[in-house]
Amino acid sequence: MEKFATALEMVTEMKPEGPVFAARPHAAGRAARWFINNFPGEVAYAYKANSSVFLLGALYGAGITQFDVASVAELEDAATIPGVRLHFMHPVKSRYAIRRAYFDYDIKCFALDTEDELQKIVEETDGAKDLELFVRISVPAKNSRVPLEHKFGITGQKAQRLLVKTRQVADELGITFHVGSQTTTPDAYAMAFEEVKKHIVKAGVVVDAIDIGGGFPSRYTDSVPARLSDFIEVIKASMDKMPVTEHCRLICEPGRALVAEAESLIVKVDLRKSGNQLFINDGGYGALFDSAHIGFVFPVRLIRPGLDPNEPLEPFELWGPTCDSIDRMKGPFMLPASVREGDYIEIGNIGAYGRALATRFNGYGEYTDVILQDEPMYSIYTEEAAPVARNA
Repeated sequence: MEKFATALEMVTEMKPEGPVFAARPHAAGRAARWFINNFPGEVAYAYKANSSVFLLGALYGAGITQFDVASVAELEDAATIPGVRLHFMHPVKSRYAIRRAYFDYDIKCFALDTEDELQKIVEETDGAKDLELFVRISVPAKNSRVPLEHKFGITGQKAQRLLVKTRQVADELGITFHVGSQTTTPDAYAMAFEEVKKHIVKAGVVVDAIDIGGGFPSRYTDSVPARLSDFIEVIKASMDKMPVTEHCRLICEPGRALVAEAESLIVKVDLRKSGNQLFINDGGYGALFDSAHIGFVFPVRLIRPGLDPNEPLEPFELWGPTCDSIDRMKGPFMLPASVREGDYIEIGNIGAYGRALATRFNGYGEYTDVILQDEPMYSIYTEEAAPVARNA
């Protein structure tokens, strides 16, 4: 794996024709250490966010040894990491997946949100007595970019009944929830804890663990979240009010917050059209899914030797390389006015879900991997963001 000090050094030496994933493992390691040192409980990485071996190695090296997996493919991959503990937290799993997880990979921890799923787990583990079962409660989404309460989660009397039934068969009973992806204010967690508290009291069950899922944010051009330390303070205060014993475990499953800063995408401009439209060699069917389909505005900067740092910036929209007209990243992406065909652009902070969502549509989707040793374009772990839309 080739290493470069900066993106400028990389493009000067390699002159890549295709898109490049530029990993910054040191940024993933820093994020992992922050969570381990500040979160008042256990930290499990949400494997789906990015399974790059470079970033996984950095997380593991920093002390992350628990992983949240959501499929057989993910658990097979994650199980190759020595000494890890896996949590199968997808609330709906096939019977085959449950059997493989329990008997082949010794996974005891499963999430569920229906009585039917509970029955499947009990049957496919042959009535195992060592299960850690987490009932997923639906909680309101507040200030989240991607709300998640509609697909998974149970509430009301059904939730309380499911808690009682799960308590009867579980060695450890847990409750889990998810406030939504890229949640920018910590009060979302306070509201979620209050909802969970009501269910515990009404169900009258002893809860051994609370898993607050992910939702922790990263920094983007169009999204400036509250400080992570503010989230931690709210979580601590909320946990102190829960009707649980002092031995109740607290778990989080960050994905985006651990890896978003740790990867950039380097693209080449194939054409500039009138109206400040740039056609680039990756897009919404590639690593820029979140930009094309959810509207994320990632930080960008032009990578060109000798660029005047005082050149004025203009708003641009980006178009991907496929023949599909929805392959469009509206932005606006602020770049120097002189950007032209043949230029390279670094698109920062795509480490969460960029690589994971890339497809091979139209024959695209092949990437070169490199490592960069400089700092991310934005960081929620430092006081100042690096300047964007400038020569690297």
